[in-house]
Amino acid sequence: MDLRIFTEPQQGATYDTLLAVAKATEDLGFDAFFRSDHYLHMGDVDGLPGPTDAWITLAGLARETKRIRLGTLMTAATFRLPGVLAIQVAQVDQMSGGRVELGLGAGWFEQEHKAYGIPFPQEKFARLEEQLAIVTGLWGTKTGETFSHHGTHYDLTDSPALPKPAQDKIPVLIGGHGATRTPRLTAQYADEFNMPFASIEDSERQFGRVRAAAEQAGRKADELTYSNALVVCVGKDDQEVARRAAAIGREVDELKANGLAGSPAEVVDRIGRFAEIGSQRVYLQILDLDDLDHLELISSQVQSQLA
Repeated sequence: MDLRIFTEPQQGATYDTLLAVAKATEDLGFDAFFRSDHYLHMGDVDGLPGPTDAWITLAGLARETKRIRLGTLMTAATFRLPGVLAIQVAQVDQMSGGRVELGLGAGWFEQEHKAYGIPFPQEKFARLEEQLAIVTGLWGTKTGETFSHHGTHYDLTDSPALPKPAQDKIPVLIGGHGATRTPRLTAQYADEFNMPFASIEDSERQFGRVRAAAEQAGRKADELTYSNALVVCVGKDDQEVARRAAAIGREVDELKANGLAGSPAEVVDRIGRFAEIGSQRVYLQILDLDDLDHLELISSQVQSQLA
């Protein structure tokens, strides 16, 4: 079971804070550092000092880390033109020596679009599908050849399809709860399917849909990696769990029901239950980015038992 650290910087974080978490992620043996792609805070926080851009952040971290994978859950297709996104991600992959992964989603948070003057189209899923076709098509075009795409939302003619990533193929992640279109797009374009903030039962059901869609598309279902994203709150004892839950404005019982919370033994047991239904990787949503002791505890007493 791979454990990856997943952050939500729109809730309030500087680049230096993210760098400290990324370096701890690397030093403590976690597999990857991922971040959300949002420009506006959510809930009862002020979001200060303000948003950081996902791919600018990852470009910086690409030069300041050596081992960990770097990526997004999920880049919003509404934020960037697909040709520009392909260039950005390929360049960061080169800067990292081939450690980048692209999670790409349709975009959903209308208020952040209004706040920063970003168009929020009514039909987002069709745009996402075209973006996936374009980004993967640009990367997959042989050097010296050109790429064209004439779709409903995007039109590219004779693109040189440059630059190329360092990796032969940047892993693409698709995620979500959709019963039909999401599994179909995953089967067509993705290397990994991520089920965000869902129960064991809902995850098992959605993994089954994705596996069926992969087989229908002519792929082996086991070619895909199946993962979950879950909030985490671990403590050496009940008091420490309660303190960490309070620091992120959550209740312990709710966190235990909907995420990974409790003692290291409790969290190991719950991760094992996700593993039993086919989850191979967990993105641990860390909401208190100043609590690096939390990461150390997870590394020494949770990750060590899953290795």
